[in-house]
Formats: sequence, C-alpha cells, structure tokens
Amino acid sequence: MERAYALWRAFQDRLLARATALLLLGCTLLALLEVFRRYLIGVSYEWQQDAVTFFIVSAVFLYFGISQRRGAHLNVTAFLELVAAAGPRGRRAVEVIGLLASAFSLVFLVLVVWWGIPEVEDALRYESRTESLAFPMWPFLLAAAVGFAFMAISLFFDCYRRIQRLRGHDALADPADDEGSVH
Repeated sequence: MERAYALWRAFQDRLLARATALLLLGCTLLALLEVFRRYLIGVSYEWQQDAVTFFIVSAVFLYFGISQRRGAHLNVTAFLELVAAAGPRGRRAVEVIGLLASAFSLVFLVLVVWWGIPEVEDALRYESRTESLAFPMWPFLLAAAVGFAFMAISLFFDCYRRIQRLRGHDALADPADDEGSVH
C-alpha cells in the first residue's frame, strides 16, 4: 500500500499538478488577451468565454484529488477540536468521525463517477456543445468525472491511513506531514 501511495503522490505532484497549473495559466492568458481585444481593439472571440470557463472548471476538477490529499480544502473543525480537547477518548472519537466522513465521501464520489459516466457517453452520442457551440461538452464532463475519481482515490488512501491510525499503526506518511501540515 505504501508503494501505491507513493506512486499516487508522484503522479499528482509531478504530472497532474503541473498540467492543471499550465491549463490555468493558459486560461488566464486567454482571458487577458480577450480583455485586450475587447476593450482596446473592440473585437471579441465568440468562443473565448466558454473556453476560459470550461477549461478553468476542468482544471479545478482535476485538482480536487490533490487538494483532498493535502487537506487543502474547506474544513470546519471547531466541533472536532472541542471533542479532541476532551482527552484520549475525544481524540479517538475525532479519528472515528474523520474515518466515517472520509468513508461517506468516498462512497458518494464513487457514485458520482458511476452516474457521471453515462453523462459523458450521452454528451458524445448526442454531440452536446457549449453555449458558443465551439466546444463539445464531453471533454469537460470527462474532466469532472476523472477529477472526482481522483478525489475518490485520495479518499481511499485517507480511509486506509485512518484505519491504520485507529489500529495504532502509522501508515502512508506524506512528506508534507513532516512539515507540520494538517490532514
């Protein structure tokens, strides 16, 4: 499991994070070009707004799994911090609650991906297009499904880590953990 997690981290950090960063950079540059064209030249691309919107959303979807793995997502922890302050039993309860939340999220995301696959197939079959009609919808729907699948994989590793922690074992150490990052 440690090797699989190391490969997953490497894929996310070396390939996926860089690809999404390039996609976001490209969208930003396209948006700036459009501002220049629209307001200084008075000419605009019809498809530009769709391109920027859908490519940014796709990049964000693809980055979800990285955010999940790093714990860099919205987290409301006030209740859990109060429970953890109650002592060893409270900290164990927080671990169980975290495991249940991760397991529920994992099941939810697996179902989202499961039901998202027919949406991608329908977009291909019916040739659905964006509002400007410049882009087919299926790549963006596929990016959403893949992004949620990546998040589910990160949650699977999180569930495994939490189960091992409840058993008293340290598993799937992330190099960021050594730097004081919260997961």
